[in-house]
Amino acid sequence: MVHSKSSHFMDPPKILAGGFALVILLGAYLLTLPVATADGEGLSFLDALFTATSATCVTGLVVVDTGSTFTLFGQLVILSLIQIGGLGFMSVATLFAFLLRRKISLKERLILREAFNSLAIEGIVKLVRRVLLFTLVCEFIGGTLLAIRFSFDMPAAKAIYFGFFHAISNFNNAGFDLMGDYRSLTGYVNDPVVVLVVCSLIILGGIGFVVMNELYEYRQKKQLSLHTKIVLVTTFLLVSVGAILIFLLELHNPKTLQPLSWPGKFLGSLYQSVTARTAGSNTLNIADLTDTTLFLIIFLMFIGASPGSTGGGIKTTTFATLVGAVISQIKGKEEVVFFERRIDYKLIYKSLTIILSSLSVIVIVTMILTITETGKGFLMIVFEATSAFATTGLSMGLTPDLTPIGKAVIIFAMFAGRLGPLTLAIALTLNRQPDRFRYTEEKIMIG
Repeated sequence: MVHSKSSHFMDPPKILAGGFALVILLGAYLLTLPVATADGEGLSFLDALFTATSATCVTGLVVVDTGSTFTLFGQLVILSLIQIGGLGFMSVATLFAFLLRRKISLKERLILREAFNSLAIEGIVKLVRRVLLFTLVCEFIGGTLLAIRFSFDMPAAKAIYFGFFHAISNFNNAGFDLMGDYRSLTGYVNDPVVVLVVCSLIILGGIGFVVMNELYEYRQKKQLSLHTKIVLVTTFLLVSVGAILIFLLELHNPKTLQPLSWPGKFLGSLYQSVTARTAGSNTLNIADLTDTTLFLIIFLMFIGASPGSTGGGIKTTTFATLVGAVISQIKGKEEVVFFERRIDYKLIYKSLTIILSSLSVIVIVTMILTITETGKGFLMIVFEATSAFATTGLSMGLTPDLTPIGKAVIIFAMFAGRLGPLTLAIALTLNRQPDRFRYTEEKIMIG
């Protein structure tokens, strides 16, 4: 019995939760040091904890402006937290194991499988190697292209630093920026190079490493799994439909799309649709968007990216599974089918659990914020709560004005969103055992 209890506390979800918590606390401590901030005083612990959580959970919500508040040391701490949070601390630990030529244990492989939402343990170490390679290549290419573009606006050394900082931040769907004054990338709304490069980085980081690996191997295998097909189709539909709706809703808004050229209108709509998938940077001022557009972005943020990616949200496959179940029920079919493949009913239960758990967290966070953040609009609060839980990082301007309790609540929302409500619930559960018997079945009325 003693052994079973001790091993229970070493479950992969618990190790993931504990590992992320330790990384956040270490980052928070470093940001409180005088060398981390431009004023030489360091951040208060609560603000440092908020910033470290936002970076590690690749969210992007900030209580202080990153570009003007932090020194190079502080910015590099944030960038390191973003990279660790995006890859997952276990991937970083595995990288060091590779460098030290140490064998990856079975327990570590189980944790990696949990971290990447992989269906099997077989080939997980090979996948991690590919993940590290994909990340390096994407961030290098993106950073180089952005550095070349930024070199027309700033000195070469600064352009290189800015280019790679924003490439790493956006590939990991974090959304931190160095532009200053909470401007994000609004100065480049008309710039096709910045918009298309950053959008590509966000999408690549958000489709999931398993999908990227399958696309890489497609030339040899000539086939894609059902998971990859659902991710690609759902991502394409959400991005394209989102961009079209934002374009139509904001076309005559004098504060957003109306003053822009037609290419600028397209680029602005596309960027906001892509970044709502948990990236967090923006080229349009979020507070100037219409209420309808804001509600649409809340919906896109809630869905988020794909499993095993750097993004958050309930995930594209969860959303697609639920939509498939609804359509099947309406048609009177017993099974959920995609691409001539049947979905296990257990996945439908899991999808419902994730969606209801996520909604519960957002509702609770919103209710608390309506109490602590008096005088703020309800839509602003719902937007902030959803953005934090989905680890998106978009804000209507509420974050810098949060009360201490509000900051603590948002910290919890970001942490829960990065781990996933189901993983967090499992990690906090003291005793999980399957039922050993079945009760008598009886029907109830539904609908």
